[in-house]
Amino acid sequence: MTKRDFDAIVVGSGPNGLAAAITLQQQGLSVLLLEGKDTVGGGLRTAELTLPGFKHDICSAVHPLAAESPFFRTLPLAAHGLEFMYPPVAAAHPFANGTAAALHSSLVETAADLGADADAYRQLVAPVVNDWRALAPAILGPLRLPAHPLAMARFGLKGLLPAQLLANRYFTTPEARGLWAGMAAHAQLPLSSVATSAIGLVLLALGHVGGWPVPRGGSQQIAAALTSYFTSLGGQVETGFYVKSLRQLPSAHAVLLDVTPRQLLAIAGQQLSSLYKWQLARYRYGMGVFKIDWALAEPIPFTAPECRRAGTVHLGNTLEEITHAEQLTWDGHHPERPFVLLAQQSLFDATRAPARQHTAWAYCHVPHGSTHDMTQAIEQQVERFAPGFRERILARHTMNPAQMEAHNPNYVGGDINGGVLDIGQLFTRPVLRLSPYQTSAKGLYLCSSSTPPGGGVHGMCGYHAARRALADVFNVRLPGILAA
Repeated sequence: MTKRDFDAIVVGSGPNGLAAAITLQQQGLSVLLLEGKDTVGGGLRTAELTLPGFKHDICSAVHPLAAESPFFRTLPLAAHGLEFMYPPVAAAHPFANGTAAALHSSLVETAADLGADADAYRQLVAPVVNDWRALAPAILGPLRLPAHPLAMARFGLKGLLPAQLLANRYFTTPEARGLWAGMAAHAQLPLSSVATSAIGLVLLALGHVGGWPVPRGGSQQIAAALTSYFTSLGGQVETGFYVKSLRQLPSAHAVLLDVTPRQLLAIAGQQLSSLYKWQLARYRYGMGVFKIDWALAEPIPFTAPECRRAGTVHLGNTLEEITHAEQLTWDGHHPERPFVLLAQQSLFDATRAPARQHTAWAYCHVPHGSTHDMTQAIEQQVERFAPGFRERILARHTMNPAQMEAHNPNYVGGDINGGVLDIGQLFTRPVLRLSPYQTSAKGLYLCSSSTPPGGGVHGMCGYHAARRALADVFNVRLPGILAA
């Protein structure tokens, strides 16, 4: 560990830690970014998990929020090696009868495929698409008076509804209801939960605004580009240094931690007030994930042609089936037919696998901390919509929630969202406080997905935490709120 003093230290190099470090370094401060592993990235890592030559994304894989992040869009990441690949179909949702609904880049085309629900889809999604650039800073930030209150009100009136209720109000066809359920289920909550519609609306709108891209070479390339830009500004990175206590750190005016409340208590508990620690201890983590990566001899043989052109495929059949599976999981059970999120990056990025071979990535939700093996259940779901899939498997690699947490301590119990994203923790994570990024200790800030706006590769938690630190510690107030 270097012994020099720094203006600021950021612990953890996930997308939020990198965003925080960049925001501070852009103001001419001396910033040290520390990472416990040998490479930067947090959830942005790619490795040969199965066989040589097969590159698998360890956590995040498809990045609609990264492509449209109000902060990332201000950075010259293409000049630092980042190239996004855009599948012709952002996401597909197959049904047991061999058909599929699809999220196309065109809202008109997507709506037209939904038959009797075409008008309802346009009425629901078009306002979010049209308002996205105005909405993004408010949706991807802390609770505050929005710059565009009418646009935010239009979004909020729908977004606060439970996804199941919104589906019943708007859609009648199995195609539209199923497509909607798959989007909303990204929330890792029962579809009867308040505000699950917000997740579905954002993901659908992003499909039309910018698509659901995958980075050429793997998700690690997003972290590599952010790191390259950070160091080009003069920032310093040190890997292989796992921070267990603030006492390990050199002197700095501000410290920003890209960790969840559990790690914050362990690292800085002695510096925090009793009330703040009590609040952190009450923070709730959500469902975990069970993940599989496959090395494949051939592409997945989906029956529906839309699925063979999609970067992401949601496997869950009808809204009713997905709702049932997610509720069972939330209640602590393991459904026989789980909702499965699957990505097939190698169809659009030839660097992911040897010639004419492929990779695939998938996970399902499981109860928090589960050690149950969901391999068979997930593969049965894929086979259900792609007969002959198992015959193409060359090798597989699995990770249960405990293994996910061992890989990245921020995934407590396998929760990849940094904590439950329900109405009680949507804008007040990790505690109810004037600024969610300030801790009770002077100069110490939280910049992880356990702060607003929560999980996802967008860097906005880090950006907002750095803004707060700049104002508090360095008397630097960035002009306005970042526009998309």
